[in-house]
Amino acid sequence: MDTEKLLGLGLEPVLTTSELAEYVGVQVQAIYDLRTDGRGPSGIRVGREIRYRISDVRRWLDSLHEPEPALGDLGGDH
Repeated sequence: MDTEKLLGLGLEPVLTTSELAEYVGVQVQAIYDLRTDGRGPSGIRVGREIRYRISDVRRWLDSLHEPEPALGDLGGDH
């Protein structure tokens, strides 16, 4: 089923664990480890597989965003 058809049905596209790992540039096991530690994205269990809604992945990635350093914290010893 293509993304356009899913959106027409009001369904959000989902990623497999492999697709998510490829997207963020890590090994599949890293995604499983993050989830086991409670630091990974929310998933939906479909049978034995886990799927990840795009919105949940975006929310998870946003939560990992590091704050901008303050001007005084740009490095160097003053």
